[in-house]
Amino acid sequence: MKFVLAPDSFKESMTALQVADSMEKGLRRVFRDCQIVKVPMADGGEGTVQSLVDATQGKIINVEVMGPLHHRVQAEFGLLGDGETAVIEMASASGITHTTEENRNPLFTTTYGTGELIKQALDLGVQKIIIGLGGSATNDGGQGMACALGIKFMDSQGNEVGLGGGNLHKIASIDMSDIDPRIAETDFIVACDVTNPLIGPNGASSVFGPQKGATPEMIQTLDRNLEMYAEKINAQLGISVATIPGAGAAGGLGAGLLAFTPAHLQQGIDIVIQFTGLAEKIIGADVVFTGEGGIDYQTKFGKTPYGVANITKKVSPHTPVIALAGAIGEGVESLYDENFTAIFGILRQAGPLGEALKEGEKNVAFTTENIARLLTVGINMPKSIDKHNT
Repeated sequence: MKFVLAPDSFKESMTALQVADSMEKGLRRVFRDCQIVKVPMADGGEGTVQSLVDATQGKIINVEVMGPLHHRVQAEFGLLGDGETAVIEMASASGITHTTEENRNPLFTTTYGTGELIKQALDLGVQKIIIGLGGSATNDGGQGMACALGIKFMDSQGNEVGLGGGNLHKIASIDMSDIDPRIAETDFIVACDVTNPLIGPNGASSVFGPQKGATPEMIQTLDRNLEMYAEKINAQLGISVATIPGAGAAGGLGAGLLAFTPAHLQQGIDIVIQFTGLAEKIIGADVVFTGEGGIDYQTKFGKTPYGVANITKKVSPHTPVIALAGAIGEGVESLYDENFTAIFGILRQAGPLGEALKEGEKNVAFTTENIARLLTVGINMPKSIDKHNT
């Protein structure tokens, strides 16, 4: 038998590769000589770098960059196995995890460090850069990222404007003369799973500002500043970013990437499926396993298990898709209309969350083994019974 194991990470418990390894352990206790293809997955958010590196036998590059609060932080990006593609999670450099509730300030925070990650990747000679948006501490429209790439934002006196969303209203001109020339020669693929525009009631400031520390007064200032920023981009570069779906992602970094790089936005799970070659690996599979820490009705809005089920339906419509989860939430039954064959929780008993996180690998292996034993019932079922029931 051939099994394809394509799970996401179980947050705070296991990486996607650890989940796949645990699934393999459970399967081999029953099907010792089976063919197993492990494809660690992600949906463009946290864990995307590790999953794509693991899936392509790439490597992690550790660097020091400017964090969102303008001090130096440790960050990382991935170089995929082809040696030509880098994958960056903007949160590694500019994420909210680099802040505390007390010092969050979207008027001040910057994406400069994300730009530094891009430059570090370019220094390795990559031809493609995948950038995952999400988990940001910023609301600067990607201005900091652009500064790191050589773009200058000048005020009416000819001085460079400071970093941070609180300074965007001061921009009088944009000087592109010193932009890193490698930018134009590089394919930028942006993993973006939100459709929020840059400005307005559904924009970056209004929707995501509060979680980054923005008060109602700050939100008004930030939204007005982003509007003025978008007007300058449109007037000087001829690019309208204010209302593009996804431009508001990561505090407007989506808009900045669209304005200053040859970027295009894609669903995160679609990018990971493409770069892992998942579709080709599913062909000929008897069963596909997927999963993530939590599965509920929202899973069908671009989460990894849904992406795996969807691509399986396209390339191998009769192959069962079985999902495992640490927690199963409301509305999960709706997923049975989305090519999921069965969904299993992995917890063996109620207990403290910390204990469940520690026991994740053991529980995944145990649950997968039980599923495998159930699969043998169908395999060994007498043909007369099977024919009668069909």
